[in-house]
Amino acid sequence: MHANRTRTPAPAPTTSGRRGAPRRAGRTAGALAAAALLATVLPSAQAAAAPVPRIDLTVLVVDDGGSAIEALTAELKGSGVPYRTVDLNDPNRPVLTPAFLSDTVDGRPRAKYQGVVLPHETAFGPDSAEHTALQAYERTFGVPQVDAYTWSHPGVGLDYTTDGGWSGVLDGVTAGVTPAGKAGPFGYLAGALTFEDNDPAVSESYGYAGRPRTGFTSLVDIPVDGGGRASLVGEYASDGRRELVVTFAYNQHQRQFRALSRGIVEWLTQGVHLGQSRNYLSVHVDDVFAPDARWDTVRNCTPGDLDCVGGDPEAENPIRMTAADATYAAAWQKASGFTLDMVYNGGQGEQWKTEHGGSDPLAARLIADRAQYRWINHTYTHPYLGCVQDNTTVPWRCATDASGSTLWVSRAELTAQIRNNVNWAVGKGISVDRSELVTGEHSGLKTLPQQPADNPNLAGALADNGVKWTASDNSREPRQRAVGAAKTVPRHPMNVYYNVGTAAEMADEYNWVYTSRADGGSGVCESNPASTCLPAPLDPATGYAEHIVPQEARIALGHVVANDPRPHYVHQSNLAEERLLYPVLDRILAEYRSLFAASTPLVNPRQKDVGTELTRRDAWDAALAAGKVTAYRVGTTVTVKAPAGVQVPLTAPEGTRKRLVLGTTAFGTAYAGSRSAWTAPELLQTAVTLQLPTA
Repeated sequence: MHANRTRTPAPAPTTSGRRGAPRRAGRTAGALAAAALLATVLPSAQAAAAPVPRIDLTVLVVDDGGSAIEALTAELKGSGVPYRTVDLNDPNRPVLTPAFLSDTVDGRPRAKYQGVVLPHETAFGPDSAEHTALQAYERTFGVPQVDAYTWSHPGVGLDYTTDGGWSGVLDGVTAGVTPAGKAGPFGYLAGALTFEDNDPAVSESYGYAGRPRTGFTSLVDIPVDGGGRASLVGEYASDGRRELVVTFAYNQHQRQFRALSRGIVEWLTQGVHLGQSRNYLSVHVDDVFAPDARWDTVRNCTPGDLDCVGGDPEAENPIRMTAADATYAAAWQKASGFTLDMVYNGGQGEQWKTEHGGSDPLAARLIADRAQYRWINHTYTHPYLGCVQDNTTVPWRCATDASGSTLWVSRAELTAQIRNNVNWAVGKGISVDRSELVTGEHSGLKTLPQQPADNPNLAGALADNGVKWTASDNSREPRQRAVGAAKTVPRHPMNVYYNVGTAAEMADEYNWVYTSRADGGSGVCESNPASTCLPAPLDPATGYAEHIVPQEARIALGHVVANDPRPHYVHQSNLAEERLLYPVLDRILAEYRSLFAASTPLVNPRQKDVGTELTRRDAWDAALAAGKVTAYRVGTTVTVKAPAGVQVPLTAPEGTRKRLVLGTTAFGTAYAGSRSAWTAPELLQTAVTLQLPTA
């Protein structure tokens, strides 16, 4: 039996309402066609004989404190794109002058920024010197500009909404990617994009859909009254400049922004930038072969938990998969095209067999199907591996010796739990990677408030067994950290509880946690409000399907589309009885596949690959923060220099090649219509050099 599981709700997206329309800026509409996503930067006619300019791979972000700029900054940071922020609310901020924006390096003109993000098109004032300097810079070097959130008016190439357009709340509205959007920066989307409507009582996104004028190419639009369609996202080409015009409000958590953010960055950088992004989903099923204790709907606790008074956990009908559940899991994987990670306790399976006449059909079925899953060591019998627990108090505390020193589970016991479980799997023909580990309840790692430090014996035991990646709970420790020579891999807990086998049990426990005392709940939400708090109890008969499933799918999909590789974890009980996990996963997969094109598949990494990804990101972020990365483009050549040992994330168009000492090789792997990879200089090289396609 397992106790003390943590249920920490993930934060819900905040809502963004209507922002006042920015001031209008007059602009003469040009007849220029929209530039291609990847365009060779050409000098102006007056400087035709000058060297091809150098364009540094850094983005300039002008910040007004609004949610749109916050969202775009989060996308740049999350994908590893370097940027510099100018805070409009800082009286000591730098002033945008020609010298701030460009200079000369080794006789070559240099643009210090490859793209510019503004809160709206006249962030500095339409008649200001900064506005003039920025427009001249963009015109000279072919640098594009994103207007993060503005309104529909002729200054950005759109008619007013009163001229056949539309303005209002977009919640629940389905937008479409236009043919130009599919051929350009949003080709990784399937075509339809529905705005979130999480609370009918709250306006979550407001927009201005305008009809395009000359020079404007709509990329994302909606149908409007009277026929035709009006733009929400589009490119305005005028006076030798290009702007991406976004006319709806958003924040970094909303799905419509997360879906479009990749394309906004691709447009802004002309498809060539530092950083890379994937959509990840891995699901760890903990406690495989072990039974899980069942929630008591009368006492509102779980027998066996230290805070559950009375009851015999061994007599409370524990939840455990059957052979039929295992057969269903294998069939579901095949039908869905998605692989689960089975996080197993071999010793618990052996104990079950001993207690049930020497037979275990579940183990027999899972072992027969072993090649269909990935397997992760969860320790042999799932004991608590931190301090020795003193259960005489509630909550428990760490036991101490006569001198007051904390008593710890020994290194020998830790080592045995890790080693014996691997040996058990090897004996059954199960392929398990010794470098990966999930301790029971993430024990051994610090657990606040009772155990503020790791078990000092943990690092040695991990080293003894060759463990490089040990799981942690993302709700407690979202950052990767070292445990001796090993590193943690944070995992997202899903609110599909370990101690329920039916939808009614799930709704009952959910009600207890997330309703007020007046409604019969625990009252936790009264002192600690969270996104999952309920205004009224759920109907036990329908609450799981109608409320919990869509909410948990939305939260998990939010992680998926935010370039977050951290696994999600559930328990074997969620594959048993009413098999509660599958409706959540089915919804995640269905919504994902309706949103993204086949060129943008879900990436399903195993634990060690997640650990490696997080480690590379930390090293990259540190190098950027220290100013130790130099990256620029001259024509069709990209050069990147980073500290030795630091892998470089790079994204470039199809057809890009990486230079070797002799010759070239195809660069990166295909994803979302681009090529990207973590890369480093080859032998005898000091920089990464890419050769971009010329067309």
